[in-house]
Formats: sequence, structure tokens, C-alpha cells
Amino acid sequence: MQIQADTRRCVGAGMCALTAPDLFDQSEHDGTVVLLRPDVTGPEAAEAARHAVHCCPSGALTLTD
Repeated sequence: MQIQADTRRCVGAGMCALTAPDLFDQSEHDGTVVLLRPDVTGPEAAEAARHAVHCCPSGALTLTD
């Protein structure tokens, strides 16, 4: 599974970093999403990634298999 993050669409809400801190962070410059690991491996990381995508208010995150 792969995560994509669209920083142009991101509004800096931080839900991704709160939900899955091993996968996401926020830019110190403007608060937008910083993708720490594009490849998601393991069931716990996959569940966290799905939850982060679901919680993102701007729809800036997507998952692909």
C-alpha cells in the first residue's frame, strides 16, 4: 500500500500527524503534511493510514494498493 499526500490541497489541520505520527508530520514552515513513509507495511500501519485518510478534512491524502 502507498500513501500520496497533496501538499497544495492540505489545509494544515494536522489530523494525519495526530492519527498516524509514524507516517505523517507537519511542516514547520506552513503546517502542511509531510509524508514520512510513502510505503505502508503491516496491518497496524495500514489501519492507521486508512484512519488518517478518512480523517483528513481537505482530502489531501490518498491510498493505493
